[in-house]
Amino acid sequence: MFFIQSVKPSRYNPTRVFMEIKIHHDISEISTSHWNHLLSRSEIDVPFLRYGYLKRWWDFRGGGEWPEESQLHIISGWDGETLSGIAPLFSVKTETRNSLYFLGSIEISDYLDFICPRNKKDVFINLVINTIVDDPGSLDQLVLMNIPQKSTSLGLLEKHASTAGWKVNIESANHTPAIPLADNWDSYLAGIDKKQRHEIRRKLRRAEEYTDTVIWYIVSDATTLNGEIDAFFRLMEMDEEKKAFLTPKMRDQMRSILNWAFEKGFLQLSFLQIDGEKAAGYLCFDYQSHILVYNSGFDYSFSDYSPGWVLLSYLIQYAIETGKTHFDFMRGDETYKYRFGAEDGFVMKAVLSRP
Repeated sequence: MFFIQSVKPSRYNPTRVFMEIKIHHDISEISTSHWNHLLSRSEIDVPFLRYGYLKRWWDFRGGGEWPEESQLHIISGWDGETLSGIAPLFSVKTETRNSLYFLGSIEISDYLDFICPRNKKDVFINLVINTIVDDPGSLDQLVLMNIPQKSTSLGLLEKHASTAGWKVNIESANHTPAIPLADNWDSYLAGIDKKQRHEIRRKLRRAEEYTDTVIWYIVSDATTLNGEIDAFFRLMEMDEEKKAFLTPKMRDQMRSILNWAFEKGFLQLSFLQIDGEKAAGYLCFDYQSHILVYNSGFDYSFSDYSPGWVLLSYLIQYAIETGKTHFDFMRGDETYKYRFGAEDGFVMKAVLSRP
């Protein structure tokens, strides 16, 4: 690692700010407690940026998405003993480029960003850009995926990279529809399309006619968790595209993350069961005031029961009852998300290139 010090005033901090920069090639050089405490104070706080998630993502290189030769290149900013910013990055070298990406890129982490309070970001991102521009290893490109549209990082990246003489391109990468939840179930239903409201009620009534054979539940027993994860994988595999996605290394990656999330209290793995058989499953993160929908799986032999819609309806109702403010479908613009009342959002892609 090496160090730089800045006294550059910030647009958000008009007083002079001192910040020391360090570069880490081992994630354990920053403690879990320091990392997660900073995340809790950051502008964007999502489970994909927690230390435990990114450590496991790195251990498996995103389930095989990235080569083992990739190198950690985490940049941290310190105000004395206080950790004030983390750029969770790694480098990938090819014959033509030496590029930096966010840890978590690209496939399995829906939201990524710099870990930094809003009032420190101007100084920190400026220092990160200057550090990369001056890097003796000739890093020549940053490819930063899945930055939430609302993040101030986007404007700051454009400002500081342009000042440094780098090319900047920022564009929409994917839709991220989410439902802003009402105070109660009836108010939620009243706020969505009339035809969809009728369909939800009809399908729930049909499921409730079979109360002896149709049940839903959220996994809560640690001793059964791995078996339930296996059952969820089996449901995913009924879709050919998801079956191809679930390589052995990706399975190991996901199992590691799901066990971590369960231990930390973030995992919401749920199933709809019909006649003792799992007909649908949803894998979500229950994080602060949001439910984040990560993946799903269905047994198409139960299609007559519309198990996906039924389970999703129960999950939205449960989210309302437990005081959640948003039901976030994250990446993907599948039609059903909007039918359930989701409002569109986006994650962005920022590419910064050495001229």
